[in-house]
Amino acid sequence: MLRTSPGEDVLAPDAHLRCRFGHWFVQSSETFEQVDAAATLRVLEQHERMHDAVRALCTDLLAERQGNSADLDAFETRQSALVAEIAHLKTKVLARSARHDPLTGLPLRYGFEEEFTRCKALTNRSGQLTVLIMADVDHFKRVNDVHGHSVGDQALCHLASILRAHARADEPVFRFGGEEFLVILHATTESAAGSAADRLLQTLRDAPLQLADGGSLNLRVSAGLVVVGAEESVAKAVERADTALCAAKRAGRDRWMCGQG
Repeated sequence: MLRTSPGEDVLAPDAHLRCRFGHWFVQSSETFEQVDAAATLRVLEQHERMHDAVRALCTDLLAERQGNSADLDAFETRQSALVAEIAHLKTKVLARSARHDPLTGLPLRYGFEEEFTRCKALTNRSGQLTVLIMADVDHFKRVNDVHGHSVGDQALCHLASILRAHARADEPVFRFGGEEFLVILHATTESAAGSAADRLLQTLRDAPLQLADGGSLNLRVSAGLVVVGAEESVAKAVERADTALCAAKRAGRDRWMCGQG
């Protein structure tokens, strides 16, 4: 309106990528796509179209032509749509943040019951066993006291990555709290479930955490394993896994114990 150019960050064809919001959003889009890929794409599209409308208005005004009312309507429509899409995506991001651990990226215990029910239904249909493993880092307080909390955080992330690598795509891993993790497995037999627990502990023994100073930290875990009953509640299964975990700790740590039904 003042016949002063707003600059290339508004007038350039790629202005939607030059503005601060556009630059930041594109840089962060991979994270947002993990939450809602379709909503992320809609934000990008509405933002670009809003810039297109602004560019058309500014081009006419700088050429001392009367602005096109259709361009103004398009700008207002796209701006409103963009704000709505951002609000929608923000809600999804906040909901995911409440259910996922920002340190390890694992889901938190709040979504555990739903996944427990889903996995039980799946294994019941396939005739397999639902197996719950509760794992706890041995002497974690000592790790924090000796090496500092930043190394403690690295240790949790290291264990989380090993748990994820050993679980199948349909076997969820949770950070249950502090240094405790839960894994829901499916197995053909109790022996197969025990072999999976053995492999997990051995992998951790074979993969020390590499530290920034060139040293390494040998992490160990204790675990409680239970075969979930067909009619067993999530609370009872977790209680039995915790009891088995405590037994593994008492027996000397760096091992797993099977809970009684």
